[in-house]
Amino acid sequence: MSNTTDYEPPEVWTWDKASGGTFASINRPIAGATHDKELPVGKHPLQLYSLGTPNGQKVTIMLEELLALGHTGAEYDAWLIKISEGDQFSSGFVQINPNSKIPALVDHSEASPIRVFESGAILMYLAEKFDAFLPTDRPARAETLSWLFWQMGSAPFLGGGFGHFYAYAPTKQEYPINRYAMEVKRQLDVLDRQLAVNEFIAGADYTIADMAIWPWYGGLVKGWQYDAAEFLSVQDYKNVVRWADQLLARPAVARGRKVNRIRGTLSSQLHERHDASDFDTKTQDKIMGEQE
Repeated sequence: MSNTTDYEPPEVWTWDKASGGTFASINRPIAGATHDKELPVGKHPLQLYSLGTPNGQKVTIMLEELLALGHTGAEYDAWLIKISEGDQFSSGFVQINPNSKIPALVDHSEASPIRVFESGAILMYLAEKFDAFLPTDRPARAETLSWLFWQMGSAPFLGGGFGHFYAYAPTKQEYPINRYAMEVKRQLDVLDRQLAVNEFIAGADYTIADMAIWPWYGGLVKGWQYDAAEFLSVQDYKNVVRWADQLLARPAVARGRKVNRIRGTLSSQLHERHDASDFDTKTQDKIMGEQE
């Protein structure tokens, strides 16, 4: 792949294994498993296979919020999937998500286990299963789902677009960085205007729309994404900052953000979660020590 701005696409694209920047080792133009490996299954009804990226955090936040409400059926085991090492291409993972992306969930509480993949689908599945964080009133439900799917359509421009070219591409190029920075700032403005007149994303109530959007855009204005806070002037989006801080103050959000996280300070990481006691400092230190 040329690093210049004068790249001329060939008539037929071919796979150049040396291209792809930071994630070249796991990027490929074909689907399916690369190796045989079964997934572990723990003691709880819900088995989550994930990594503490923004997409993974959506689901662990939801599960921790459900448990905080007293839904004991939401107890879960969270198994670490190291995507940089290709865990998502194991035969076991591909069986529950043929798209080989985290997060993926299996619900063993039903007569036949149910697989659910794609973070938005998992949020909806859990919301409907436990009748929580998704309004039943038709207008409020429509508003919540509209913002949930806004995140699904918008975040690829933030992550695969801006994040890739700003932080991960082999070379810095003005056109793609400017193109996606403009779009991300437009998205932040959309959220800022919405949050200027609403406490939460979809209105007065905290919903799965907040859980979906916060790890991406809350993380961005908190300075956790791509080291780009100054570049994007995130402090200008005061309503988004207010909302991001408000959600971070929720204990379930703070817990959910830790699960399957392998970056940051050790105190911000919990590689696997199998019981609520895993968040205790002594238990967490023991788990981290065993995994090193």
